[in-house]
This record gives sequence, C-alpha cells and structure tokens, in this order.
Amino acid sequence: MFNILLYCIAAFIWGSTWLAIKYQLGVVDPLVSVAYRFGFSAILLLVYCRIAGLNLRYSFNEHKQIALQGLLLFGVNYWFVYMAETELPSGLVAVIFSMIVLLNIFNSAIFLKTAIRPHVLVGALIGLSGIAIIFKNELFNFSLQNKTAIALGLCILSAVFASLGNITSAYNQKIKLPVIQTNAFGMLYGSIVMFFIASVLGKSINFDYSAGYVISLLYLSIFGSVIAFGAYLTLVGRIGADRAGYIALIFPIIALALSTVFEKYIWTLPAVAGFALILLGNLLVISKKMPVKIHRSE
Repeated sequence: MFNILLYCIAAFIWGSTWLAIKYQLGVVDPLVSVAYRFGFSAILLLVYCRIAGLNLRYSFNEHKQIALQGLLLFGVNYWFVYMAETELPSGLVAVIFSMIVLLNIFNSAIFLKTAIRPHVLVGALIGLSGIAIIFKNELFNFSLQNKTAIALGLCILSAVFASLGNITSAYNQKIKLPVIQTNAFGMLYGSIVMFFIASVLGKSINFDYSAGYVISLLYLSIFGSVIAFGAYLTLVGRIGADRAGYIALIFPIIALALSTVFEKYIWTLPAVAGFALILLGNLLVISKKMPVKIHRSE
C-alpha cells in the first residue's frame, strides 16, 4: 500500500506542475527560474535535515555522486522542459516526457545490467510512432528555424537527462545514500550549476514579483520538487527506476486535462491517435512487469 501512496502523491502533483511551469515563463529566463526553483527547494530540505538531526556529512566521492544526480535530475532536464514549454502546450510536453518509462528500462539495462524483454522493444516502437504522428509536420520539415521542432527535440533530451538522473538516484540509494539528504544537496548543486550557466550565457538574474510567478514558484519548489521528488525517488529505491517509471502513465493524462481547460489545447485526430499510441506503448512496457511489486502490501 505504501508504494501505491507514493505513486499517487507523485503522479497528481507532477500532473499539475506542467501547467504551473507556464506561469514561470515570460519575465525571468527559464534557466534562472529553474535555478530559483531548486535553490529554494534545497534550502527547505537542508533546514528540515538540520532540524530533524539527519546526517549531512558525506565524503568527497559521495558528493560527486550527489552532484551528478543534481545536474541530471534537478538542472539540465528542467531547463529543457521550461524552454520547450515556451513553444508547446504544457500537456503535450508532459506526454512526450512520459517516454521516460522506456528510457528508464533501456538505461537500467545499460548501467544496472537489468534485462530488456521483447515486449519493451515493441512498446518503444509504438510510443515513438505516437510522437511521430503528433509531430509529423515538424519531423518532415525539420529545420533549426522551426521552433516547434526544436521544442520537440528539447522535450526528448529532457527525458533522456531525467532518465539518467533516475538511474543515478537508484545507484546512489544502492550505495546507501539517503533520499532526503541526497535530494537536498542534489537540488543545491543543480541550482548552483544553473546559476553558473546563466552567468556564462549572460542571462539576466532578475525576479518577477507578480502573484502568478511567486505562487507557481512556491508550488513547484515545495510540492513539485520537495514532496513529489521525495515520494518518487523513494519509490525508485524501493522498486527500481524501470517500475517507478509507470507514473508516466498517469501524469500525462492529468497534465493534458489541465492543458485542455486552462490553455485551450485543441484536440486534433492526429493528436488523439498519437497520444493513444504513446500511452499504449508505455502500457505494453509495464504490463508484464507491474505485478512484481507494485501491488504488494508492505
């Protein structure tokens, strides 16, 4: 039951964060907004760790592992997500990002030496065909001047980096690094790197004091980062990155529903068909594996 609770917490929060990201775009550069988000989250978690008396002393090698997780999971991938949402509806970005369920399995096979079953390959092809249907025009007429096509590429890259971050988190938990402290330092390192990149690129380090920006930043930092990531990465440690990726079946549906209501996303026949294929691909991937642990009461 605890695993199911972790799924619900992460899924319903993350399903709404894609829309919240929209309120971060405009005045502040996406790179800087990501740095703010995880910087604030890191402060909250470090304060909690101190109050709770949790261990905050780790070796240099352990900090290197934590920093790698921070860069992949709390930095570059979200930068790409924010950039993609400047051109695409939030719900559509969430759907593309859901392909992380496939990437987790392939990356687990590469880095954690888990087996890939044939139905996973079939599911991957079905899911990719769904993306191809939704973005057929951009794929057939790809150019660096096509902002929608570039946004699609950023979505895919963000999922790749996030998946590598999942694998790093699974490894970190395997070597007994605790989730809360690892998230705290990882978010801090991710924020620092994002601020550094922003400075190198000459981005303005400004702030938007509007209600929409501040409220969405607090929601993304507290709920989207601290609470949801804590639940999700705990799940990764309990059942593995591949099975934890099943959450990708839930949050795109929530995100698309919110996008339809608040962004007036228009459903076309290719969009419906593509979305169905992506979910079918993900479902095929997990259908023969899900019973292993997710329904077990612990």
